[in-house]
Amino acid sequence: MNVLNIHSRNLNCSKSALWEIVSTLATREDKIWPLEKWPPIRFKNGIKEGAEGGHGPIRYKVLQYEPGSKVVFEFQRPLGFNGLHQFELLELAPEQTEFRHTVSMQTTGTGTLIWLFAIRWLHDALLEDALDKVENQLMNTSKRTEWNFWVRFLLYCLKSKLHANQGGGT
Repeated sequence: MNVLNIHSRNLNCSKSALWEIVSTLATREDKIWPLEKWPPIRFKNGIKEGAEGGHGPIRYKVLQYEPGSKVVFEFQRPLGFNGLHQFELLELAPEQTEFRHTVSMQTTGTGTLIWLFAIRWLHDALLEDALDKVENQLMNTSKRTEWNFWVRFLLYCLKSKLHANQGGGT
């Protein structure tokens, strides 16, 4: 299955101001990833070309790192996710920048089912949380995108499974 999934925000700030936040991704001072709600994104040696890492069960390799402009990742897991995802900054005007995240991949086998029934929904919620976090910092707002029922249900199931695996189940 072909997947093209895009999330973006137009922000009233310079491209360099936005990059200051984006460049903290996967660091101890991460200002983009919604760590308050989601598993952290980590890379063994920081984000640079060739680095491997990910979050939760999702794993990638950094294919391209262009400071001030974009970061491109290639999926390594789950199996059946064949393609890329990227963060990019597009200058619309001197003080207006589009912050865009794109998944462009071909799913196969169980990867298609995983995307359709779980990952897509969780991915969409996580990305909107990340965009809210960035917007709130740059625009001094308190934007908060609500999760739909399916996202809340999936997260409940994942937390219940994690709790049971840690010996907290009955």
